[in-house]
Amino acid sequence: GLELSHCVGASSLGPAVPWRSGGPCKMKRVRTVFKPEQLERLEQEFLKQQYMVGTERVDLAATLHLTETQVKVWFQNRRIKWRKQSMEQKAAKLSQFGVIQPATADSTDIKDHEEDTVDVEL
Repeated sequence: GLELSHCVGASSLGPAVPWRSGGPCKMKRVRTVFKPEQLERLEQEFLKQQYMVGTERVDLAATLHLTETQVKVWFQNRRIKWRKQSMEQKAAKLSQFGVIQPATADSTDIKDHEEDTVDVEL
């Protein structure tokens, strides 16, 4: 389950409700803090493959004492970070040659996956 922190913006409008419910009192999920050993292993797996699915994700989560959701979201966030770094490197290379970059990223450079559109908070 999700760990929830204290009620944010509590008022006399009613009892605390789960985060994201849109009620008068929102609960905020506690951010996952990964251990250095977990991060090292996650990064190693990411270098092998950017998408971790099925039993591989379940096995990795069990090995690292994390939930499958924590591993899934870590991979989603890591892919976003990787794409951003790739775009920045591409922009830096182009700027060396005096090529002006458009203000927005080329949508063909980023593969849109439905999996990546879910909540990416840790």
